[in-house]
Amino acid sequence: MRVLIAGAGIAGLAAARALVAAGHEVAVLEEGDAPRLGTGAVTLWCNGTAILGDLGVGVGALGQRLSALSVRSARGRRVLDVDLDALAARFGSAARVVPRAALVAELLAGLPDGIVRFGSSVADVRIGADRAVVRTASGDEHVADLLVGADGVRSRVRAHVLGDLPAARTGIATWQGLIPAPFDPGTAMTVLVGRRGDCGFMGAGDGLMQCMFELPDEQPGDRPVENLRRRYAGWAEPVDKILAALRDEDIEAFPHQRHRVPRRLGHGRCVLLGDAAHAMPPVLAHGANQALEDVRALAACLAAAPVDAAVRAYSRRRRGRAAAASALAANGLAVTGPRALAQTSPALRLAAPPPALGTWAFGRMLRGLSDRV
Repeated sequence: MRVLIAGAGIAGLAAARALVAAGHEVAVLEEGDAPRLGTGAVTLWCNGTAILGDLGVGVGALGQRLSALSVRSARGRRVLDVDLDALAARFGSAARVVPRAALVAELLAGLPDGIVRFGSSVADVRIGADRAVVRTASGDEHVADLLVGADGVRSRVRAHVLGDLPAARTGIATWQGLIPAPFDPGTAMTVLVGRRGDCGFMGAGDGLMQCMFELPDEQPGDRPVENLRRRYAGWAEPVDKILAALRDEDIEAFPHQRHRVPRRLGHGRCVLLGDAAHAMPPVLAHGANQALEDVRALAACLAAAPVDAAVRAYSRRRRGRAAAASALAANGLAVTGPRALAQTSPALRLAAPPPALGTWAFGRMLRGLSDRV
């Protein structure tokens, strides 16, 4: 079967790996002139690393294994501890933090030469009863039995196929950077939560540390680090050490966006994957993991049924879990209003569960959002 994939990000490249392995004829259209290496790092929970392992992607040599998730109040008091090593033993795969560039490079390395066609921007999409036709901005026309829209939050495939509104901003933004570690972050992902945002940090391998600050989506001015230092003054260590090491050029703002998850993730000879289907805020780090769940489900559905039936089965299989992950991500953090009161130190201290319960609850969440673990 001829499969055309729009977008050479993590979702598109993972889909190409899966579908090439299944014997399909695959081409990937990427509007950029080079691989989209991006900035920052990607958090892969146990389901994400397991799916990548199934695709033959050697993530075990990339980035940093995570042994724990530690959530603290802005004053440093314990809120939640999750034993990720215990979950790795239970699910058969460990959580990791991997630089995005390294993951993209590893995905590309396992694909045949020439499969990704750079400089190919989708201009028009036509979905027929037995084929999909894509015309690029340069005038080239591509015909396939199936079109996979994996072209991100501003997906042109989604706009052509569904014709609905773009993803909406939620009022929160993440400032993040991948920097030389100013101290040893260990093997835990640490997140400090306050009434008007949070701060997280974790090792990403090779002496690098991923840091992130989530706060109201406002115009930061031309000196974002100075703004962050004012906002996070008085927070528990090591927030001050991170901010002292940061330079303005080290960090970039990513406004949170969320799609209305459509009732159908596919139509006729077209399906949507990842952010093109269900863009969600990075809170709880479900975005890349849900994209990989999409890839696994699509490959399984195509192996079990003809294209039309497989598209319908894929949509039924994925929509509920994707919508649940989106809701969790959208409601996992508040920076204004009554819900933000739950993020004050006294409220967080009252809500803190025992470590064993926190690990059980986090594992149950991962299992509820995954077909793989």
